[in-house]
Amino acid sequence: MLPGLGTDKDGGIMHNSKDCILLGHGSGGRLSHELIKNIMVAAFSNPLLDELHDGARLSIGDTKLAFTTDSYVVKPRFFPGGDIGKLAVCGTVNDLAMCGAKPLYLSVGFILEEGLPLDELRQIVESMRLTALKAGVTIVTGDTKVVERGAVDGIYINTAGIGVMLPQANIAANRVKPGQVVIVSGDLGDHAIAVMSERHGLTLPAEIRSDCAPLHILIEELLTEVPEISMLRDPTRGGLATTLNEIAADAGVGIVLEEGQLPVKPEVAAVCELLGFDHLYLANEGKVIAFVENKCCEKVLTIMQRHSVSVAARVIGSVTDKAPGQVVLKTTVGGLRLLDMLTGEQLPRIC
Repeated sequence: MLPGLGTDKDGGIMHNSKDCILLGHGSGGRLSHELIKNIMVAAFSNPLLDELHDGARLSIGDTKLAFTTDSYVVKPRFFPGGDIGKLAVCGTVNDLAMCGAKPLYLSVGFILEEGLPLDELRQIVESMRLTALKAGVTIVTGDTKVVERGAVDGIYINTAGIGVMLPQANIAANRVKPGQVVIVSGDLGDHAIAVMSERHGLTLPAEIRSDCAPLHILIEELLTEVPEISMLRDPTRGGLATTLNEIAADAGVGIVLEEGQLPVKPEVAAVCELLGFDHLYLANEGKVIAFVENKCCEKVLTIMQRHSVSVAARVIGSVTDKAPGQVVLKTTVGGLRLLDMLTGEQLPRIC
């Protein structure tokens, strides 16, 4: 028998789990990072890619651009507050915004399963059209492939986006310094719980809806009025804790969160407690984390609270020179909890 292989009880060949792709590789957590670092970055490494931001920042002559791509395989395809089409447009727009760019153009690629109802496809495409119109971006090119029944789950969507860098933007992990504050734009975990509830047919309060929304208008206003913002990131796969671990590692700083300041809807907290989920690791699709000097904190909060997508914004923590590369939660009872990256998967296929 070859190394790394075994046999199941019926004599069939069975791979060692360490030698195969697992669902956890798509969670955005530690397995995802190991996969990207050890295979993708190892093969494609270059200065633009190695920043590992939400998109690449490019220069063509005197024009500075941001370019990003993403794929969407969410199950179910429709959920409270959104659908796979809306999610694809918002996710791509937001990735460009997190780079400090004004989104302009998108591409879209559809992988369609034989048997997908045309009415459902029309509904998804219409959702994309309306979301792009609202976001002020234009879908300018695309591709469609059809595969045999069972090869995919109805429809998968790939998008790419191009935007022009805002002249005042300077978003980089190396600008995150001790003494800065950490701000989040609103309630955590809404998207993941909305998708999960629809997937499993759970009856949940109407308040639990996906937060899926474009954030570029908010981000452009923030960067125009507060160019001192050092870092922006949307806490999607892996949630707040995993995203902050990425930033802490890249910046070589420690991050301390205040549990009592974390915004979570009571309904979401109740579902998490009931089902054993941790809202700190749940995906969000309409939230942004911002790092800024303490002197600019109130200005950032004032701007955020003018927008419906960020009316619940608040300071949730601070940056420290202690324990570089780690994220710590200061609990309401006075203890400390180390927040590591998500290991494995908590909710598969939520984006």
